[in-house]
Amino acid sequence: MYKLNLNMKKSYIIFGGIALLAIILFFSYRGTYNKAIEFRNKVDNEAWGNVQTMYQRRADLVPQLVETVKGAAANEKDILTKVTNARAGIAGINDEILNAKNPEQMEIAGKKINTAINLAFEAYPQIQSTKNFQDLQGQLEGSENRIAKARTDYNEAVKNYNTHIEGFFNSMFLNKQTFPVKESFKASAGSEVAPEVKF
Repeated sequence: MYKLNLNMKKSYIIFGGIALLAIILFFSYRGTYNKAIEFRNKVDNEAWGNVQTMYQRRADLVPQLVETVKGAAANEKDILTKVTNARAGIAGINDEILNAKNPEQMEIAGKKINTAINLAFEAYPQIQSTKNFQDLQGQLEGSENRIAKARTDYNEAVKNYNTHIEGFFNSMFLNKQTFPVKESFKASAGSEVAPEVKF
């Protein structure tokens, strides 16, 4: 009877040990699998989605900014042309003063020149197109910086995912088709050469 109890205790210990090992393996696999899914979603959805969002932001913003700057520059050109013509008209009025034959003609020409001078100085615009071009340049630089940051974050997410799935035990537990190795963002061919800027 004592031997039977001792054998039963041994079998309970062995069974308990096997059950404990199975539970540990199950929870380890579950943790590994869930972490791999978390990293995969970070790469596929969040990090790559952020890169795409920055591309879309640039595609939406840059044409609008360029058109705004072009419109402002064209408007300023029109205003400056009118102001220049108004100032040129002052010279014509000066001729009227010099050629005046009587005091009435002199007074009319004097009023014209005062009005033209006032209009020319009141209408003289502040030139903003240079500032607009600088703002455009700043927005372009900001867009490119945001894209570069999103690409860097994507590469970091890929590195974390690949490190997790390629670990010694994780690579044995995880299915390679469900969790394939991801590629980092790579530059286009020839982008290592600085572009030539022409004016």
